[in-house]
This record gives sequence, structure tokens and C-alpha cells, in this order.
Amino acid sequence: MTRLPGKTAVVVGSGQTPGETIGNGRATAILLARQGARLLLVDRDVASAEETRAMIEGAGGQASVYQADITVEEECAALAAASTAALGHIDILHNNVGIGIGDAGATTLSEDGWQRIIDTNLKGMWLTGAIVNISSVAAIVGTPNMLAYKLSKAGVNALTQSLALANARYGVRVNAIMPGLMNTPMAVDAVAAVRGRPRDEIAAARDAQVPLRRQQGTAWDVAYAALFLASDEARFITGALLPVDGGQLLTG
Repeated sequence: MTRLPGKTAVVVGSGQTPGETIGNGRATAILLARQGARLLLVDRDVASAEETRAMIEGAGGQASVYQADITVEEECAALAAASTAALGHIDILHNNVGIGIGDAGATTLSEDGWQRIIDTNLKGMWLTGAIVNISSVAAIVGTPNMLAYKLSKAGVNALTQSLALANARYGVRVNAIMPGLMNTPMAVDAVAAVRGRPRDEIAAARDAQVPLRRQQGTAWDVAYAALFLASDEARFITGALLPVDGGQLLTG
């Protein structure tokens, strides 16, 4: 039996950074489709979203693609109309877009870097609305060299809880997932490229920081958490900030 029969889902950020593993948005889109949902795949990079669509349709699922930059208000308004036109109605909205490249500490972060991260990670989620938002444990743990990223994800947590309370009367649930150290292309491959270091070296250093089996999570761990929060099994859960972090928060 599928867990989302007859449901529709808009997955914002359904493409991914090129890399050896799978990204959170793509994994979530594939999993929601496997569970019976019809999808609209939204990404600024149409080619990457089309790759996700091909994977879904190759496995017998249904998906279409829409290009949008969710940092632009007009494009978000158009996305809402396009989602309704493509799907008829919207049951699930999954906000996965997020960046961290270019971040730094309080005294070295550039204004352009700050604005780009805040606009993408926080402003974009506000403009699109939300049911499942992707935050980060960085919103809570110490991250001295990731000022804008930390503040943007703390803002996502606050936005999630505010929207959950404001929309509870309408039966709209709003929750967030806080991934920890994940072995995804954006978190590992992109960082390795920026630092000029081997991918395996970056991955091993991240593995060593995770209490649970000394191994990072994968995009599938985030996807299964998103599936639960989007399903009727979580019908009495709203305003939750769910860590998917292998115990990273337990280390302080």
C-alpha cells in the first residue's frame, strides 16, 4: 500500500548540485512519487529538475517540471498559479532550497554573501508558503564560520512555528526538518570543489563528527522524515522542528 494515494505535491528545489550521491530535494521527490503522489518539480535549474522527472517517470510515477527562482516574489506568485493549473489542487508543499557556499564569520562575511544566503534560505520559504521546510541543526548548534546560514535556518524555524500557529485553524500543518551532517552533493562535493580537497577527505571529516555509527546521513533519511510529516500519519503534528542528525544535537 502507498502512503500518499491521490495526493499532489510541489517540491521546490527538486534538482540538485552535481555529485556522487543524491540530494535531499531529489530523494524526497522520488520517494513522494513512489508513495503515490503526483508531483510538480520546481527548480531554477530546469535540466536538473528534468533529470529528477526522468527518474520518477522511469519508475512509473507522475511528475512535471516548472522553472522558478523562489527569491523573486513575482515568480513565487506565478508558481502558485502554475501549481494549481498542473495539479488541480495542492496537498503537500516541500521547501528544500538552501545554500551555504560563500558564508563566513561575523567579521569576514561579505554583504553580498549574506544577502544571497538570507534571500535563498529564508525569504524564499516565506514567499512560497510551507508545509515541510528544510532547516538545519546549524540553527541550534554553534557555527562560528557560518553566520548567515545559521541565522537563515534559525529564521526558518521561527517562520515554521509562526505559520503553524497562524494556519492551524484552517487545518494546514507546517513543520520543519533539521538535517545534521548529510552526505549530499551540496554538502560534500561542492565543499570539496571550493576547498580544492578530495571528496573522500571532506566526507571522512564529516563522518567523524556524527555520534551515530560515525557516519553521515543520506538524502533518503531526510526524504523519509519528509514523507512522514507530509502524510496523514502526522495529522496531529504541526510546528515541529524534527532533527534528523544522528545525535549531533546531543553533543551540544
